Amino acid sequence: MSFRTPGIGRRLTGRTRLLVPVLATLAVLIILFFVFAGIWTDLLWYRSIGAGFSEVYWTQFRTKALLFLGGGLLMVLAVGANLIIAYRLRPAYRPLSVEQQGLERYRAAVDPHRRLIAVVMLAGLVLLTGMSAAGQTGTWLAFMNRTPFGIKDQQFHKDISFFVFTYPFLRMVLGFVFGMVILSFLVSVAVHYLYGGLRLQGPGEKASPPARAHLSVLVGLFILLKAIAYWFDTWGLAQSERGRVTGPSYTDVNAVLPAKMILAAIALICALLFFVNIWRRGMMLPGVGFGLLVLSAILIGGVYPLLVQQFQVKPNEIAKEAPYIDRNIKATRTAYGVANVQPQDYSASTSLTDTQAKKYKETVPNVRVADPAVQSPTFQQLQSLRQFYGFSDPLDLDRYKDDKGVLRDAVVAVRELTGTASNASGWVNEHLIYTHGYGFVSALGNKVDVNGQPDFTQLNMPQTCSDALATPPSPCQLKIERPQIYFGEKSPDYSVVRTTQQEFDHPDEKEVKNSYDGAGGVSLGSTFNRLLYSMKFQDRNLLLSGAITDRSRILYDRDPAKRVEKAAPWLTVDQNPYPVAAGGRLVWVVDGYTTSAGYPYSQRINFGETTADSNTERPSLGRQRGLDLNYMRNSVKATVDAYDGTVTLYTWDESDPVLKTWKKAFPDTVQDKAALQTAFKGELFPHLRYPEDLFKVQRGILSKYHVTDAQGFYGGQDYWQIPNDPTSNNVTEPPFYLTVQMPQPKDQKVAQPPGFALTSTYVAKSNNNLTAYLAADSVPTSPTYGQIRLLKLPTDKVIWGPVQVQNEFNKIVSQDLKLLANQSAQVVPGNLLTLPFGDGFLYVQSVFTQSAGSAAGNNSAKIPLLKNVLVAFGETSGYGTTFEEALNKVLAGGGTVTPPTENKPDEQKPVATSPTVQAAVDAVNQAYKDAETALKSGDLTKYAAAQKTLGDAIKRLVEAQNAAPKATPSPTPG
Repeated sequence: MSFRTPGIGRRLTGRTRLLVPVLATLAVLIILFFVFAGIWTDLLWYRSIGAGFSEVYWTQFRTKALLFLGGGLLMVLAVGANLIIAYRLRPAYRPLSVEQQGLERYRAAVDPHRRLIAVVMLAGLVLLTGMSAAGQTGTWLAFMNRTPFGIKDQQFHKDISFFVFTYPFLRMVLGFVFGMVILSFLVSVAVHYLYGGLRLQGPGEKASPPARAHLSVLVGLFILLKAIAYWFDTWGLAQSERGRVTGPSYTDVNAVLPAKMILAAIALICALLFFVNIWRRGMMLPGVGFGLLVLSAILIGGVYPLLVQQFQVKPNEIAKEAPYIDRNIKATRTAYGVANVQPQDYSASTSLTDTQAKKYKETVPNVRVADPAVQSPTFQQLQSLRQFYGFSDPLDLDRYKDDKGVLRDAVVAVRELTGTASNASGWVNEHLIYTHGYGFVSALGNKVDVNGQPDFTQLNMPQTCSDALATPPSPCQLKIERPQIYFGEKSPDYSVVRTTQQEFDHPDEKEVKNSYDGAGGVSLGSTFNRLLYSMKFQDRNLLLSGAITDRSRILYDRDPAKRVEKAAPWLTVDQNPYPVAAGGRLVWVVDGYTTSAGYPYSQRINFGETTADSNTERPSLGRQRGLDLNYMRNSVKATVDAYDGTVTLYTWDESDPVLKTWKKAFPDTVQDKAALQTAFKGELFPHLRYPEDLFKVQRGILSKYHVTDAQGFYGGQDYWQIPNDPTSNNVTEPPFYLTVQMPQPKDQKVAQPPGFALTSTYVAKSNNNLTAYLAADSVPTSPTYGQIRLLKLPTDKVIWGPVQVQNEFNKIVSQDLKLLANQSAQVVPGNLLTLPFGDGFLYVQSVFTQSAGSAAGNNSAKIPLLKNVLVAFGETSGYGTTFEEALNKVLAGGGTVTPPTENKPDEQKPVATSPTVQAAVDAVNQAYKDAETALKSGDLTKYAAAQKTLGDAIKRLVEAQNAAPKATPSPTPG
């Protein structure tokens, strides 16, 4: 017996039927709102980074929308039309058979809902096709704004722009139409089969005449597209990888090229046979044509080129391939910007005369002994000052003037926020209070202090300089009005500023607070914006927090490199942005590259693999993306203001057609080169440098393409390789920024003065002997900026390479290494630097020591200190506590050098010192010693207290010196 109340089941079913569409609608609305949140917050971000960048967003948005809707609509029209045609061509009568009886059940299930099924299927097709088409935004924009190169390729006599911009677009369109025809064919076959137009079983014809005609047209279209594809393939041979180099080989030009054209003609005839089949019955002629096409593709397209390669090319490959290798050499050197690089013979003397020593003596004061790859922990321990600050690893290199106005190599970094204080967790601390880093730190590259620590020139919080201890004190060379780092490589994912909570600015006598007053970030003044960002970051606190006001702003996407990449999606950026103090501000400089994989005949490389070295193994840098490319220019210099996040793009390579194309696509986003010379009060321009990733690519290319003779290139006997970093295991040695004196070219009457350059070495393929030296002028104010010099060493002389020199250095200091090991000290070798000197090469390596306990995890004591400097020239090595001492041992009878002149006051006899000044001097010395003791013991609390005491003592000393009638002795810390 049933006790169910009548009608309840029906009412529940009715509610369910109502609930399902309501929930579905609600789900769709929520999804759409999340999509809208992403779109709108992106627009707000583009508006926040600088004038004109909102148009970058709208250009991309419009193009993506156009491609999404256009591609989806075309696909739906084509597939939908064929679906309707197939349905309308269904036979009125279907013969009785077991097959049709089985299909009848499916027809009965589908027929009542065929329109809904079609709509759902086509909607899904719109979504998938539209997303695929929208992903080709860059290809579309490049084609629509293409700029001629003014150079024609040697095979097809087309402007290079055709292969870089037009050919990828044509391939995109062809691929889309292929997909359209294939999907239409599959849908049509399914409908014809379901409704009896196609049969697999039973007597008689397997296809009704209307179905046969319909499918014949679709197959004919497919084959017609194949004919077009064969024609396009001929242009694609410009990127062929069949031969020894990229580009058309002998077999490509003399076998594959004519084969493609013949196959295109056969495919066209075959397509016509399928079209004719609309009027005639039977599949014999189309079938024969299709079979002929397949057979021709195998024989003409596959077997014939193989025979030509095997029996014509291989027996005489050098002669056959030489013209095509020559094309590749010329195109590759042009595409990578090294067409004018010619090897310069360099005697590479292994002995040094007095005259040679004096000739190169000018470079000695600037030889770098500081090492940005080793001293990051030292900066961390001596200058982080709080556990929530950190520095990049490796540090960066730049040039700054000393108090004499002389440019010196400098190790530089900014003190970035890496977290919060250990007792300050929670959302408010993480996002409202600890919002930014603080300060610029720099140290001389050519010297350290008496303790082996960096000789800081800009340091501490608030910002001071080493001259504060001078007598009398001199003003700092760098006046930084905005030392706060709101946008940096280590910045939090997001911070909210201008809230009711005061931000932690920096430690001083007590914690200094401040409130952001820049224009960076996006306003959170409206509840709507707060809702959008709470959804974006999935953080309800952004909506609910009472500390956020109508003045509050949110800062996010703060990494300089990623910021530039997002602002200019057509750029590939260098992985090593570097900070510059200019115009009273701190600014990040990011090098931007225009690249292409379509330059005809140019050798393709993998960008990630080519730029990998021992530095990219460090987390602060990381590897480049694995892009395939065969054209590269440093066309843009970009800056990111560390305080307000403003992104500015400047033209650097004004002749680059790829840059001109993107400037037309995104007008008013890239400023002229002249604006860069006056940016940041004109103080930024001298700090620009030759970019690392471009140099790595060029040195990789020149390891082979310094050979410009086709036969010599084919043999490969004179190929070079980039040496492994002798201080790492099986990892490529990075290039180094150095001040070097390059030898005078024979065609120049006046030698170039020593200059800042990016340098690297080459060794032989078969051994570790030095074979060549590469240097790119990195002084932007020089007329020779960007000039690449390649010094080629004689093949009949053995010149030690980096690995061999490192082995020799290890032997020299082996006894000291044993002694240090017994003292629980760890030896850390610095970069092994190579520089031209005295018609040969001078090797310089700094040797650092740190507590062995730090290697076991006690990072609080990890302070690499410079202990010794190793120098080698030829087969002579020197070892000393300073570079000058080591070099004098190498020079032997060839003269001596003296240390660079120190910037000290004139020496004078001691004078009476006032008690007030002397007490201040003693206080500075004692505070310095206390700080050193605390740091060596790993007690950061005592270290911070000592630093505070030291700052107070310095202030009292300066006040006392100003009040004193006579000069007083400088304090001598330690």
